[in-house]
Amino acid sequence: MLLSFFFRIFAEIFQRGAIMKTPFMYGVAADAMHFTDREAETRRLQLNFENGINTIIISPRRWGKTSLVNKVADNMAGNKDCKLVRIDVFSVRTEEDFYQLFATEIIKQTSSRIEEWLTNTRHFLSSLVPVMTPSSDPINPVSLSLKSVGTHYDEEVLNLPERIATEKGIHIVVCIDEFQQIGELANSITFQKKLRSVWQHQHSVSYCLYGSKRHLLMNMFGNRSYPFYKFGDVLFLERIPVAYWQEYVRKRFEQTGKGISDQLVEEIYSYVDGNSSYVQQLCWLVWAHTQKSADAEILAEAKLDLLRQNHALFIEQINSLTSYQLRFVGAILAGKGSEISHKAVIDEFGLGSSANIVTIKQALQKKEIIDIEGKDIRFSDPIFSHWLRLNNHLLII
Repeated sequence: MLLSFFFRIFAEIFQRGAIMKTPFMYGVAADAMHFTDREAETRRLQLNFENGINTIIISPRRWGKTSLVNKVADNMAGNKDCKLVRIDVFSVRTEEDFYQLFATEIIKQTSSRIEEWLTNTRHFLSSLVPVMTPSSDPINPVSLSLKSVGTHYDEEVLNLPERIATEKGIHIVVCIDEFQQIGELANSITFQKKLRSVWQHQHSVSYCLYGSKRHLLMNMFGNRSYPFYKFGDVLFLERIPVAYWQEYVRKRFEQTGKGISDQLVEEIYSYVDGNSSYVQQLCWLVWAHTQKSADAEILAEAKLDLLRQNHALFIEQINSLTSYQLRFVGAILAGKGSEISHKAVIDEFGLGSSANIVTIKQALQKKEIIDIEGKDIRFSDPIFSHWLRLNNHLLII
């Protein structure tokens, strides 16, 4: 029954493919068709890129940081004087991993063909050699990478974009996603000092640094004792206002022969606390259940679908928590976030001591269960809180 339902939906999308590939997109960076608002942020980021200003983008998870960078990259695609290089360092586990990935992507994305890639590697790098391996990707049948043949190639690699930009007479913007991963490496502070000491002296290269763990990025860029303090313009992404979503969602429904009211879109927005990815996902589920016009009953079913889809993930998160952490989560769910350090709350929820509260907070932040802004403590994932209210028996110790 469930499979036939989705087959019907996919067939409907296919038949209307001339209008759009899919009405809503989530789980991946939004392309131009699915990008909404962020007009001020887009202008500011593009201005920074065009004028060589380093930029740090900070926001909660799944609020569209990568989509914003990709949007600006698309806008600047015809600018021959400025080249964007995008690197995702999520898989980096060592300093050496970073150097090899950084060098590989800089060379690859500033070269138009394999022959130029090989030539540039030999010309700009003496301690790394090109490696080509067959790939199963039909579009890119050859996988390109670099392998070190020396032991001291750090500054050579870090200066690589500056050398290429200077020789080609262009400006290069290096956009590094999941930059907080650098803070997780061994001897991270020493490594960060090395990165900044080289990058801050480059004149033909600027950097855009962003990632999915806001608290780590806030520490790296907002703490005076950290090397990247005041490295560039800090761009904090706010929620996209509901009015933009209302227009966007209405159009997507109308273009596929369906309808939805502004009030229902506002309810969707409120339920997911304005989280861009969840707005798209819940709208997709509402659209998938709608024959002609969405209503409150359809939205209720879509909400249950969303909770069911995340159930296994949330169970895994709950199972990873200690007894103290579970009680802390229970206190937050009960609305005690701003009073969590009060003795009455500590005693009521069995949290141990004030010192223990600090340890619990740090652990839950690291596990991306909570976000902390001043005295305000909230769940990082807005759907997690809805799920907890339906499954609060799991918090009973």
